[in-house]
Amino acid sequence: MTVISEASTSKYVMAGDVKIHYNEVGSGDVTIICLHGAGPGASSWGNFSSNVEAFAKNHRVLLVDMPQFGKSAKIAIDYPKLTNVARIMRDFMDAIGLKKAHIVGNSFGGQVALKTAIDYPERVGHVVIIGSAPVHQSLFTPMPAEGVKLIEGYYREDGPTPAKMKKILQTLVYDSSNLTDDVVQARYEASIDPDTVRVNSLPRIQKQVLNAEFGDVKSPTLVVWGMDDRAGALDVGLLMTRSIPNAQMHIFNKCGHWAQVEHAQEFNQLVLDFIAITK
Repeated sequence: MTVISEASTSKYVMAGDVKIHYNEVGSGDVTIICLHGAGPGASSWGNFSSNVEAFAKNHRVLLVDMPQFGKSAKIAIDYPKLTNVARIMRDFMDAIGLKKAHIVGNSFGGQVALKTAIDYPERVGHVVIIGSAPVHQSLFTPMPAEGVKLIEGYYREDGPTPAKMKKILQTLVYDSSNLTDDVVQARYEASIDPDTVRVNSLPRIQKQVLNAEFGDVKSPTLVVWGMDDRAGALDVGLLMTRSIPNAQMHIFNKCGHWAQVEHAQEFNQLVLDFIAITK
């Protein structure tokens, strides 16, 4: 039996002039692209390793490291960031000859998924977003949310440390008892790659919001949220569910920002059932 690992599934491709790393698992006529969040040290394998086996049983699964993350190129991305990363995602699909895919995105990855669906609707089937907040305001939570503040300060305020990484990861889950020292250390080491530090030392660019474009999302959209999310306000999910024409929402109790990790088995079935629906 072949063991699925990050190393054995690792691939690279040039998406336009940007080198993109991705992991490819499974096969089939239907492709699922997974996009990670923007926390320091993040990668799509790291965010979705709990889901890849279930997704790949009957589908082709591509876990893509967006530029500035994982093993992809550490390039500066100009404003508007979501527009530019969505374009790179389209170029990635062109480079591997992929006409259309469902996209599952955690946090910032979900924002990119939405913008890709808005700008290139013919390339996107269903969209699943997990704790994604492409807006400025919330009625429930002061913005930016607690976890986002910690992420924004990670490379500033005396620089990265394992203690700061652990504090970030603790805000992303409901139950932090499973956050082992090995997990924290691995994310910390990924976050201090010299090229990663360099690109995160650049001046921060303005957040791109998508409120005015929610109505342009033609893809069936599943909004997934954790009731105890400390990095994304619950009412943002409700706003998107109301504003996106063909959206539905699922809320997990006892769950933080990583529903795909904390409730992996239920999440996997939820997503597979959702993308099986043709609308």
